[in-house]
Amino acid sequence: MEPGEAWTIERGELPIIATAIHAGHGVRPEVADLFEISEDDQLREEDPFTDRWTEVAFNRVIVHRSRFEVDLNRPREKAIYLDPADSFDLKVWRAMPSEAVCSRSLEVYDGFYEAFRDLCNEVESAYGRFVVLDLHSYNHRRSGPDAPVDAPENNPEVNVGTGSMDRTRWSELVDRFMSDVAQAPFDGGYLDVRENVRFQGGYLSRWVHENYPTSGCALAVEVKKIFMDEWTGLEDEAAVVSMSEVLRSTVPGLLEEIDAAH
Repeated sequence: MEPGEAWTIERGELPIIATAIHAGHGVRPEVADLFEISEDDQLREEDPFTDRWTEVAFNRVIVHRSRFEVDLNRPREKAIYLDPADSFDLKVWRAMPSEAVCSRSLEVYDGFYEAFRDLCNEVESAYGRFVVLDLHSYNHRRSGPDAPVDAPENNPEVNVGTGSMDRTRWSELVDRFMSDVAQAPFDGGYLDVRENVRFQGGYLSRWVHENYPTSGCALAVEVKKIFMDEWTGLEDEAAVVSMSEVLRSTVPGLLEEIDAAH
């Protein structure tokens, strides 16, 4: 598999880019041959179904390669999980990957960021400013499939990570996005939306803010896995669709705030 097959980028209209960089489950055969991690454990720490949510934007980025081969949301030197501490204390490797194997995985990393830069440059050139919805999900039943859920006070249903941005520059846009998510109906109620409680955003968001400090705003949107069973991998189809509708409802507000940003 060539690096370009590791992701799909669709270019469209409007200054919003939606990414699902942890949606992928595929790995190269030479990497799979070295894995100790089970497929179930691998899938549990990935972000299935987030690729579907990118449909809320015309500019879509979907990564097909697993984060356990190369994690595009980590700095390059940490993109391959060589230490269990970097991979949720999971033992990833039966035999450690050679320098050559790692180098080929990092070719995917470098190729992705080159292609993503091209997309951001095009959108910036066309519109001046843009928003990246960096879509992720996270586990909240880590003690086991029959154990109580993790404490809700520490695990919002939607965590918006803004830790690497100039919060003053984008304050009205961030506040509008969070308000729109919180006011959109979901599963007969409304979502608990908070900022920087579990996550402040990963490397992709930081990369956007470092490379487009006045024109790019990346919102790292972490959705608690209330739309699926994190232990079986089975989705709640209605909840997956409902979350997509929640995210779609934020687009008019984002466009207004992009126009008003200074």
